[in-house]
Amino acid sequence: MTQKIIILGTGGNCIDILDTLHDINAARGERVYECVGFLDDDAKQWGSEILGARVLGGLDTAPQYADCFFVNGIAGVNSFWNKREIIARTQMPRERFATIAHPTASVSRTAQIGNGVVIFQHVTITFNVVIGDHVIILPNTVISHDDVIGAYASIAGGVTLSGKARVGEACYIGAHACVKDNIVIGAGSLVGMGSVVLQDVPENTVVVGNPARVLRPVRAETK
Repeated sequence: MTQKIIILGTGGNCIDILDTLHDINAARGERVYECVGFLDDDAKQWGSEILGARVLGGLDTAPQYADCFFVNGIAGVNSFWNKREIIARTQMPRERFATIAHPTASVSRTAQIGNGVVIFQHVTITFNVVIGDHVIILPNTVISHDDVIGAYASIAGGVTLSGKARVGEACYIGAHACVKDNIVIGAGSLVGMGSVVLQDVPENTVVVGNPARVLRPVRAETK
């Protein structure tokens, strides 16, 4: 039976989710998903269309769509810290969030994947990985054995997490960052693009560079 999907947000990741739904349908040779539209709090977009899917209204209108499931695509550097609160605006329980994996992704049968997770093209998720709810993983990322990724984390494209790494809740790991095995990245932290993380990262901290060094706290004005 076709599952009706509404995408939260209208940014680039959200359009990529729509594209992924089409790719899944094409790979399966059937209509697995139907995108009903987008929800976004920018009232200027309401009623417009993106690739044929309409922007239906704000996130708080989600309860109107009783027969739909939801996927969140809001995951940028300016909102990663606030994903829990953004998703909570829908008032939807976790079981109303679909997990979407692109057909080219490789996900171990031993992996534990939460609700509302998005896994894009050519992502590799290996043995015994645990991924919390509402995590988004962009293309060409490698999640190695025994890694644990906390809920609401955002993993950009081309990231490599070595074995037994721990990424805390609501973190952002920038494009092409590399994280050494057994490293712990504290909740709410941001790892800059291209960084090489060789030491644990405290909570709510921005680290950048090779090797990664503390740049500053995740300041209130960033939030």
